[in-house]
Amino acid sequence: MAYNEGVDDFRDTEYPTMKGKTYLDHAGSTIYAKSLIEEFSRKLMSNLYGNPHSTSDPSQLSGHMVDSVRDKTLAFFKADPEHFDLVFTANSTAAIKLVGECFRDLASASPMSSTFWYGYHKDAHTSVIGVREMTKGNHHCFTSDDEVEKWLNNFQNPAIATSSSTIPGLFCFPGQSNMTGRRLPLSWIRKLRHSNVPSHQNTYSLLDAAALATTTQLDLSDPDSAPDFTAMSFYKIFGFPDLGALIVRKESGHILGWRKYFGGGTVNSLTVFHEASVQRKDATLHDALEDGTLPFHNIIALGCAIDVHMRLYGSMKTISQHTSFLSRRLYLGMVNLHHLNGIPLCVIYNDVPERCEYGDPLTQGGTVAFNLVKADGSYIGHSEVEKIANEKAIFLRSGGLCNAGGIASYLQVEPWQFKRAWSAGHRCGEEGIDLVNGKPTGVVRASLGAMSTISDVDTFLDFLADVFVEQPMVKRKKLLTPCPKPN
Repeated sequence: MAYNEGVDDFRDTEYPTMKGKTYLDHAGSTIYAKSLIEEFSRKLMSNLYGNPHSTSDPSQLSGHMVDSVRDKTLAFFKADPEHFDLVFTANSTAAIKLVGECFRDLASASPMSSTFWYGYHKDAHTSVIGVREMTKGNHHCFTSDDEVEKWLNNFQNPAIATSSSTIPGLFCFPGQSNMTGRRLPLSWIRKLRHSNVPSHQNTYSLLDAAALATTTQLDLSDPDSAPDFTAMSFYKIFGFPDLGALIVRKESGHILGWRKYFGGGTVNSLTVFHEASVQRKDATLHDALEDGTLPFHNIIALGCAIDVHMRLYGSMKTISQHTSFLSRRLYLGMVNLHHLNGIPLCVIYNDVPERCEYGDPLTQGGTVAFNLVKADGSYIGHSEVEKIANEKAIFLRSGGLCNAGGIASYLQVEPWQFKRAWSAGHRCGEEGIDLVNGKPTGVVRASLGAMSTISDVDTFLDFLADVFVEQPMVKRKKLLTPCPKPN
């Protein structure tokens, strides 16, 4: 069976904070293991670590640890250091922003273009969409997988004609939708790289792997098929530390060298009087891009996280099979929930079955996005569902999920409806207006992780059935009958 029964054996020991709770927000952040904190604490208590920019023994120890963890992290993603470098960042958003800033600075250095073309998929996270603001309006949102395929096959679409061979281009998409859990085709990367279309040959790929890498193996063993740039957040994989990274394909790394900003630790020398000059570090890509003092304690913790994760789970493949099994169980259980009159309780949002299927780790991650419907067909507010679940120690995520394109397309919310909700006081990330003219403004998301169990899934399904399914009157009266008082 794909289900990892070992999780049931060590769950209470390794994740004591989850006792009596049903945590279903692993897409936001998964839970850290007790062994990870103990191992990290042991390292801090038994060693003296200093700022890596100094030359003292404590500083050199930190520097060696950072180098070691960098190599270990690349190996975790099967990325050969001969072909890849890893730049530590605050999170995946910072990694994405770094790439966008480098392309902006490259374009501004050319008087002929002064901008770059940017394409992104509709399922993109807000952090991906934000790069468009650096392009002077030269951007395009691909509204479907088919539109991406047509673009890659050189189908002439006037909407993206601004992508030309005279300016640099950047194409970004999520490896997995953070809203629905659908996994997008990684084959796009190789198609783009090997395209003979002149504009494609000057367009680089940026993969947002923050959601994808949580429960599947991100395999960069083939440099020819790997993204030029890959962004990720480690707390989504291990629960701790709060740290991100940008993995750079070295053949494409020269693009990042055009960045104008420099910070402490990224230059060899500079002048401030009379003339402004700077000599930047260029021994490695990360030397020139990791501004200021590295979060070296977090990086040390990352090394511990990888070791503990592999000891507990063996491989990311095991985690992928485990979460796929659970997500299918969750999906089928939700689909089978109906009110007495036959109306389904759950409206589940995802792509067509030909593109994704619960239980298939190639096309679907461990995430279910949904809304609940009453027996009369009207929607129950998503924030209300989250609030009631929280009172039962069931932890979900609700709202727009920083995925405006997914909300707009799956819920069929028009721009004017977004604006109407905004003018009425609705704000993303806050408890606001759940429904506009009876139409949801957001969704509820249940997401599974490596340490999720069958019990978590079944507890949630029982909660939905007991609280939201409209019961026959006889059963309802029975449920409302107070328990007899003990003698």
